[in-house]
Amino acid sequence: MKSMNRRNFIKNGLAGGLAVAATAKATESKAAGGTFGGYPDSMGVLVDMTKCIGCRTCEAACNKEQGLAAPDKPFDDMSVFEEHRHGGLPRRTTEKAYTVVNKYEVEGRDHPLFRKFQCNHCQEPACLTSCFVNAYTKTPEGAVIYDPKVCVGCRTCMIACPFYVPAYSFSSAINPVVVKCIMCYDTRLKFGRAPACVEACPNGVMTFGKRKDLVDKAHKTIQDNPEKYVSHVYGEKEVGGTSWMYLSDVPFEEVGFDTHLGNDPIISYVKDFLGMVPMVLTIWPALFTGFHLLATRKDANTDDTKS
Repeated sequence: MKSMNRRNFIKNGLAGGLAVAATAKATESKAAGGTFGGYPDSMGVLVDMTKCIGCRTCEAACNKEQGLAAPDKPFDDMSVFEEHRHGGLPRRTTEKAYTVVNKYEVEGRDHPLFRKFQCNHCQEPACLTSCFVNAYTKTPEGAVIYDPKVCVGCRTCMIACPFYVPAYSFSSAINPVVVKCIMCYDTRLKFGRAPACVEACPNGVMTFGKRKDLVDKAHKTIQDNPEKYVSHVYGEKEVGGTSWMYLSDVPFEEVGFDTHLGNDPIISYVKDFLGMVPMVLTIWPALFTGFHLLATRKDANTDDTKS
C-alpha cells in the first residue's frame, strides 16, 4: 500500500471536498434552472382569520400529534398573547411548537384579530433549493418535509425561507437539526386526512382540500362578501404560491404578513443567494465530508495492512 503523507491527505481531501461541493452545486443549479410550480393535485389549507378566536386548540393538537415537548405555558393560558401586545415580538415557531397563534389589535376593528403561524409549504420551497444535503422534499400531497437524519445543522434553510419558519433545535448538541411543521404528513396527509390543527379547530377557521379548489373557494368568498374581506388571497401567488393561504378583513401587513415578497418564487434568486452565504455554510461542510471519507478510507486500508 502506498503511504499517504499529510500533504497528500490534505490535497486529496480538498479535491474530494470540492467534488462533493460541485455535485451539490450542480444539483442546485439544475433545480434552479427551471420552474416547478407545485403538483397539480396537491392539497392545501385555506385559513379564514376572521373566524379565529385565539383558543390555541390548534397549538395543542399539533403538539399532541407530533409528540412535542410540553409548552412553556399551558395551552389555556392566554397571557402568551400579551407579550406581543405590549411591544414584544410576535411568537415564532420553535422545536416545542410547530404552530403558534398571535394576537393583533387593529385600529378600527372592534375585537382583536388572531393569526395562526406555521410553515406555509411553498410550491417552490427556498429551503429545499438552498439545502446542499437535500434534506427537504416537496411531496405530491403538498407538504414540504425533511429528513432529520440527513440534516447537518448548517441552518442555510433558515436564512433562505422568506417566512422565517424553520427553527433550530438546541436540545441536542450531538444531533443538531432544523425543525418545522410537516403538515402532519406521516400520520395524516399522505393518507388523505387533514392536518391535526385543521381537524381540531372548533370554529371552522381552516378548510382542507385540493389547493386549486381552495383558490376558487377563496375568490368566491371574497366576491360574495366584498364588504367583509380584503380583495386578496395571501399565498395564492406570493413567492410562487403556498399550500397554506389566508383570508383577512384587514390589510395583511397590519397583522404581520410580508406583503413585499412578490410573486416570483425564491428559487429564482437562489444562485445569487448562495453566492452571498458565508463560505463556511456551503463549501466547508463539503470539504470536511471529503476529509472524513478519505480519513475513513485511510484507516480501513491501515487495518487491512495490519491484518
